[in-house]
Amino acid sequence: MYYNNPKISIVIPVYNVEKYLSKCLDSVVNQTYKNLEIICINDGSTDNCLGVLQKYQKQDDRIIIIDKENTGLSDTRNVGTARATGEYLMYIDSDDWIDIDTCEVALENIIKEEADLVYWNYIREYGNKTRIKNISGDDRIVYYGESMNHLYRRLFGLYGKELSRPDNADTIVTAWGKLYRTEIIKESKAIFVDTRKIGTEDMLFNVYVFKYIKKAVYLPNYFNHYRKDNESALTRRFKENLWNQWNTLHRMVSEYLEENIEDDTFRIALNNRICMSVIGLGMNNLLNKSGFIVRYKMLKRMICSREYKEAFKTLDFKYLPFVWKIFLWLVKCRMTLLVYFMLLIIKMLRK
Repeated sequence: MYYNNPKISIVIPVYNVEKYLSKCLDSVVNQTYKNLEIICINDGSTDNCLGVLQKYQKQDDRIIIIDKENTGLSDTRNVGTARATGEYLMYIDSDDWIDIDTCEVALENIIKEEADLVYWNYIREYGNKTRIKNISGDDRIVYYGESMNHLYRRLFGLYGKELSRPDNADTIVTAWGKLYRTEIIKESKAIFVDTRKIGTEDMLFNVYVFKYIKKAVYLPNYFNHYRKDNESALTRRFKENLWNQWNTLHRMVSEYLEENIEDDTFRIALNNRICMSVIGLGMNNLLNKSGFIVRYKMLKRMICSREYKEAFKTLDFKYLPFVWKIFLWLVKCRMTLLVYFMLLIIKMLRK
């Protein structure tokens, strides 16, 4: 059934998650599919993560431990990818976990369809409550040809009627929640770029990789459990460089687009992503402790920047939900004070 029992390499970056690490490792070592290479990279943890890893390694010789100085998530994933010897590759964050049949079902589908990628849904875990995230519907889908091009475009951003669900903008950009054919990653020469440079690493990595994917399979299963109750203080404090980082990310994606893709819908989708990024950047700006005047000036400089002016030229408002339509219209008209107060309302509603 599995064509010579191919090996799956699972890359798990580990940093200061002693409290959650055992649950992650239990979900991996107990997979119903057994031919696994479990690569755990301890990224200079200051808690007892290394001790937990060593305990599990004594019980399971499939576990490989790489212990190194702290260099961040992107470099740690790159180290694990370079070490991988399996025909297929999967990334898991060390504070998350997966269902025990994830590898078996994903491998069965990627082999059956002779695909380069399989991806699936996930569940957001908030301590005592959960929320499912359905990415592409309730039916299994096989993408190839024009439909694969559509899936690739979704990485860049939402387009047309997809704008009616702004919350789906980032549903397929993650490196986790996927099983890749390792050869595709090697062929694309994709690496994870340091988050200190681009703010978030997964989207750019997949932009590089998806260019080489000829066939992909979507599974409606909810295999990944994404822990949201482990939001550190880092996620709740002002990130001074986030705007510059995201500008760098958008520029790198734009340059890749110019050199490799002629389809205009990709450019519009990227513009839509840039427009909607105002929410994340605006919420980050509210965390600035320097006071209202500084926050206001930074918000004004951002929404009056050339990048946002250009992006809003192609945004189609008609599909947007009412609240998003109002908010983004205020941004487009550069009504900074009203945008600021809407951000305060959004912050209050999120709480």
